[in-house]
Amino acid sequence: MERRVVITAAAALTPIGVTKTQIWKNLVDGVSGVRPLRPDPLLGDRLRCQVFGTIDPPAEIQFERKYRKTMGPVALYACQTAKEVLEQVGFSPEYLTSGRVGVAFGSLHGSPSVQRTVYEAFLSHSQSKFHAISAADYLKAMAHTTAVNIARTFHITGRVISSCTACTTSSQSIGFGYEAIKFGMQDAMLCGGADEYDTTTVAVFDHLQATSTGYNDAPSRTPRPFDAKRDGMVVGEGAGAVMLEDLEAAKRRGATILGEVIGFGCGNNGGDMILPNQQGVELTLRLALESARLAPDAVDFVSAHATATRMGDVVEAQAIRQKFGERAWVTGLKGNFGHTMGACGVIEAIAVLLMMEHNAIVPTLNLEEVDPRCAGVRHTLQVREERIRVAAVQSFAFGGVNTCLFLRRFE
Repeated sequence: MERRVVITAAAALTPIGVTKTQIWKNLVDGVSGVRPLRPDPLLGDRLRCQVFGTIDPPAEIQFERKYRKTMGPVALYACQTAKEVLEQVGFSPEYLTSGRVGVAFGSLHGSPSVQRTVYEAFLSHSQSKFHAISAADYLKAMAHTTAVNIARTFHITGRVISSCTACTTSSQSIGFGYEAIKFGMQDAMLCGGADEYDTTTVAVFDHLQATSTGYNDAPSRTPRPFDAKRDGMVVGEGAGAVMLEDLEAAKRRGATILGEVIGFGCGNNGGDMILPNQQGVELTLRLALESARLAPDAVDFVSAHATATRMGDVVEAQAIRQKFGERAWVTGLKGNFGHTMGACGVIEAIAVLLMMEHNAIVPTLNLEEVDPRCAGVRHTLQVREERIRVAAVQSFAFGGVNTCLFLRRFE
């Protein structure tokens, strides 16, 4: 028997706020979290893009040293959002160690700032630097550092899933957590993703000519999802976590229910690993609709991946029009946050839950003139009072990985 899966807690650290109250206010007010890059002696002058979505001021994060010593910045972000989520749900220590609670969490590639330190030590001629590298540095740098640090810090003994599929990382985490509960393999899953500030991430996309370069003197004007004057993505940092639970268990303990996950689609373009593919996106949207047992016209809102790249936004807009028609409102939230990489899916899902809570839809920041190739969908250009019943959260990643989550208002 398939079980219904609900969201009972959520927390995020983002460039526009580190509490849900801050995030909602800044979404409504049209605040951008994009700021100038910090000075970097290694890469600073070589990057064409000089902007980044930054958590500023930095979040206050405190853990005991015995836990902190294996955490780089990305794991600290992850554990902070996990801590807030666990405080909201109030699970007992016995339940967390029962094996029925799991973790699905990931990041782009572990902690790049720690990886820098390790590589610099390996490549240097300094014996002292080489021998200063410890086992803890590897635990900070490894790809699954977020998931295992959460499990260790909060003594969670259930299954651990650590997706690291670039921009679909946290969407997959939620999707895989949803499936684990739906089919009875776990009763609760702490799901999400995180990525930290580091200019090496900017350098990767800058080298691929995918970043915004024309707004270095006006950071808040970029990125520009679906806009005719968009010129590329803006890398950002952040973290988000949600608690998924079996509905009946959540009801028995009187939990606050923020929303319901009703479907998940995940597919691959099966071809080029960089260029977007409309057929691949449409396949994933179809799989998600089938998973949720939804008709396309039941979708009220689409949180678009919309990174503001030249072709990605066009392909996505055309796929949305093809699968959902013109009924659903469409917003690209990266205008506010930048592209928070492995965290974007969960952060944008939390933004959707806030829209459901407040009966309002926020617009795509910096969308002033819709690119004619992105027309034919119902772009949100101002804050609107709307009651969202069903929403899609779309994420697409380098490597050709595509995801779509369907969230429903819980009634």
